Amino acid sequence: MKLRPILLVLLIVCGFYYLTTRMMPVGALAGLLHHALPPDVAAPPSLSGPVGSLSLTEASAAPAFDTEEQQNIAVYKRALPSVVNITSTAVAFNFFYGPVPQQGQGSGFILNKDGLILTNNHVIDNAQRVEVTLWNTHHYKAEVKSIDKAHDLALIKIDNAPDLVPATLAGSQGLVVGQRVYAIGNPFGLSGTMTRGIISAIRSIRGEEGNPIEDAIQTDAAVNPGNSGGPLLNSRGEVIGITTLIASNPNGGADQSAGIGFAIPIDTAKAALDDFAKYGHVRRPSLDIITLPIGPDIAEQIGLPADYGILIESVTHGGAAERAGLHGGTQKAWKGNTPVMLGGDLIVGADGQKITTPQDLSTVLNSHHAGDTISIVIFRGRQQMNVKVTLSDAADKPAGGQQT
Repeated sequence: MKLRPILLVLLIVCGFYYLTTRMMPVGALAGLLHHALPPDVAAPPSLSGPVGSLSLTEASAAPAFDTEEQQNIAVYKRALPSVVNITSTAVAFNFFYGPVPQQGQGSGFILNKDGLILTNNHVIDNAQRVEVTLWNTHHYKAEVKSIDKAHDLALIKIDNAPDLVPATLAGSQGLVVGQRVYAIGNPFGLSGTMTRGIISAIRSIRGEEGNPIEDAIQTDAAVNPGNSGGPLLNSRGEVIGITTLIASNPNGGADQSAGIGFAIPIDTAKAALDDFAKYGHVRRPSLDIITLPIGPDIAEQIGLPADYGILIESVTHGGAAERAGLHGGTQKAWKGNTPVMLGGDLIVGADGQKITTPQDLSTVLNSHHAGDTISIVIFRGRQQMNVKVTLSDAADKPAGGQQT
């Protein structure tokens, strides 16, 4: 009785073997197995050749993008039509004084449908010819309309370009370290390249020509030669800065991304654009003073009534500060090997903002225009005073010392 189940199993196994090897056509079992594969995996095609058979497992459909990828794609699609490639051609002279064209490349972004484009001044500086290539590869000759060397900005224009897509400008106030940002430009001439990173810091730096850039946006998004003048974008594809500078490599070598790039805040550019629109040039506001930053140690040494602020060393004759009655220093002293003038007014506030460094004052001034009147809070001796100052135009002043 116990042999019957065993014989029955053997009979079933033998019958299955006979059917699959003798009666079913070749590949029929593979067809059955095909239907058993997951729905998103195609049947592995069989390839035969000198090395034998090779089976590949292929997806039956492209995978869906995750949320992060969808955001990256959305930012790129929104911003790309507004980004341009800029080629500037200058003329140098060789050993035999023959003209030799030299080309430089950078980026920019479209401001309006009339063809106005914002970029860095150093992208087009000293160029005899400037050309713009749009995202659709159409080329146009560009005219330089205005420049702002102090902020490394330039406004150029192309004509007769249809269907231009202006960039959307956000604000640069309230930016937060850790916020995601995107850079789109033409690094090494590779047009339409997007990189992604975060805001690493917000700090004041010196630009290409030694010009101060207040509240510069530091990012670890890859920035390389050719990115200059292009937009730095937030996660909605809005411009928050103008990519302008790569941190120099202390070990030398070629300029290339080291994870430290800088952008001019868009609010600085907006102030310059307002001046471009009103006057045709930038009227950078100035107090016409030379100052010395004050900290707790210096304040204690010279007996100042506050342990912060900026001390006025000198005022320009006939300048804004002198006209408002502000006083410069009268006592010569030394800070290390540097001569300084003490005894002047100590600025501790301006326009309702606390002033602790020259950068703080520059930030306040950049939110105004020449001709505006602001309130300055000073200490003269131990007496606190509020002084109204009408700002002058820095462009009207002769080049000289570092002035604010």
